[in-house]
Amino acid sequence: MNNLALDFKGMIDNCLTDAEFTQLPNFYRGKVRDAYDLPDNRRVMVATDRQSAFDIVLAAVPFKGQVLNETARFWFEQTEDICPNHVISYPDPNIIISRKLDMLPVEMVVRSYMTGSTNTSIWPMYDRGERVLYGHNFPDGLVKNQKLPETILTPTTKAEQGEHDAPITAEEIVEQNLLTAEQWDKLAALSLALFARGQEMVAKNGLILVDTKYEFGLDEHGTITLADEIHTPDSSRYWVASEYEDRFSRGVGQNMLDKENIRQWLLDRGFSGDGIPPELTDEVRISLAEQYIELFELLTDKKFIPQNGQVADRITHNLKKTGYLK
Repeated sequence: MNNLALDFKGMIDNCLTDAEFTQLPNFYRGKVRDAYDLPDNRRVMVATDRQSAFDIVLAAVPFKGQVLNETARFWFEQTEDICPNHVISYPDPNIIISRKLDMLPVEMVVRSYMTGSTNTSIWPMYDRGERVLYGHNFPDGLVKNQKLPETILTPTTKAEQGEHDAPITAEEIVEQNLLTAEQWDKLAALSLALFARGQEMVAKNGLILVDTKYEFGLDEHGTITLADEIHTPDSSRYWVASEYEDRFSRGVGQNMLDKENIRQWLLDRGFSGDGIPPELTDEVRISLAEQYIELFELLTDKKFIPQNGQVADRITHNLKKTGYLK
């Protein structure tokens, strides 16, 4: 990615941190995406360059919104035969126009390895001595980054902005009427099928899809529909497959191309979500941008084409051109 170094440096101060347009109704700000619910059951979702970790927005990363949106687009298109998704169109590299869904209150997390660093990840829970995780029984003697005997589902509740997701079991989800038993079975089957497709595809390009999360909603007909994002470096862990066995045997961290790099950088500086986080340096922000772009190119076999110039101006122009802004 050295050939893009000058672009990265030039974009450090041109990141899209805010996509609030007063002409659009029903504004909602997530950690990364700014969204608007339109009267005709459509939703405008703008992927900004904001970078979060441990549920805290830390800084902005050059080209991140574009990479995230285009990675999700690739995977939505590659999996639409498994599950319908919310996408209507892409008027800009940072924007999805989607159908508005009645979102289901559970995040479907799929895992194939004993790893992670957040409170809902199975490795920190296991390392604390817990052996029943999300309703699954684990034996003693497992080590970090070890492959699990089989892929498992570890769902979480969906927290409000600024709050933390919480572990929950399939049985509790049904008992608490978060989902019906039929809905749970359907979401479980879809999640495992989507994950299997992802693992199969990335293996051909020398990667391991370690774990991921999916969000689903119901469309106006009650059809379960995939929403938010899919298999992006924000929602998934990716390791370089050729290095896995050697690194695992030596007990060192894996070569990661995802958000976990930022989490580890923060953990190395004593931050895990409480207090004031350390400031991300320009070097760290550029490094993450390079990793996200490298992952995009490995996943898609396409060259990433950065959209230079003023990101906010380009988005405004494209929203006006497509009639969403006047």
